[in-house]
Amino acid sequence: MKFDQVRLASIGTVLPTEIWTSDDIESRLAPLYERLRLPEGRLELMSGIAERRVWPEGTSPSGPSIESGKRAIEAAGLNADQIGCLIHASVCRDFLEPATASKVHHGTGLSADCWVYDVSNACLGLINGAIQIAMMIQSGAIEAGIVVGTENSRMLLESTIAALNADKSLTRKSVKGAFASLTIGSGSCAWLLTHERLAPDATKLQCGIAEARTQYHDLCVSDSDSAGAGMQPLMETDSEKLMAEGIATGVAGFEKLLAESGWSRSDVTRSVCHQVGIRHRAAMLEAMGLPQESDSVSFPKLGNTGSVALPLTVAAAASRGELNAGDQVAMLGIGSGINSVMLTTTWGQTPVAGDIDEI
Repeated sequence: MKFDQVRLASIGTVLPTEIWTSDDIESRLAPLYERLRLPEGRLELMSGIAERRVWPEGTSPSGPSIESGKRAIEAAGLNADQIGCLIHASVCRDFLEPATASKVHHGTGLSADCWVYDVSNACLGLINGAIQIAMMIQSGAIEAGIVVGTENSRMLLESTIAALNADKSLTRKSVKGAFASLTIGSGSCAWLLTHERLAPDATKLQCGIAEARTQYHDLCVSDSDSAGAGMQPLMETDSEKLMAEGIATGVAGFEKLLAESGWSRSDVTRSVCHQVGIRHRAAMLEAMGLPQESDSVSFPKLGNTGSVALPLTVAAAASRGELNAGDQVAMLGIGSGINSVMLTTTWGQTPVAGDIDEI
């Protein structure tokens, strides 16, 4: 899938101020750690995640998403009536019905002519939404669109900690299925994409691919679908097999990306992957034949922020000066299912608004 008229005009970010370190989580898990004689420091050592953030109790995803969207619009210097599509694409949402995008559309003051809907695809939601908007721009249907999402890990962390402490049947082996849930973080991000006429010097979207290996859909599964303030989610993950098959899916996707874009590995100036943890990153990059020194990360301070992990990491890399005009940036998304969605881009003048520069 090729694009030659689409630009990433701006990025808006919002981060929670409340920080939970991995040591904090282990302190909350004291009954479990004492019962199984688990060594302190295990969580950070295994994941490379020192801390993650959580929203205040009662926060609905639409609130931070509205703020991220507003920041992206202001940074791009566009009028709200120029935006023809708004997609809300995080795993977390306000309710099952209506679409959380409806509330975000109202809060950002976009026009009645706007396409407004939710997209859900685990950790790939925002990059899927970005490609949908890019297709609409490339076709001439709209001039600009926003994809935005907010992930909230508080309830998952709290429910996982409570369940682990209460379950006396757990062993060192069986507890591994809940480990991934303890790495999840919170954050909000919006990408504003436009036709090149509106932001000629901004980052160019060039090629997008998808790779689906859905025979592995059962390797990371949440409770049945629910939403709202009373939601108490739990997740069960076969972490080792998910990592192995996820890497295989990612490698296949990356080979497809190189073939369709015409890039070689040496053309990749910078890579940004989904943010799982230290082991996943090292194994993924080695399998893809990409160097760690040119890969940008956010997981040490944000954890795995789901669908906003890759978009927030792009924002963090730009804020840290890791992305420069002309850099060829490979955005390498992977999500449970297992699916992979990847993009080639050439970095340009894409302003980043918000507090991501703290990372």
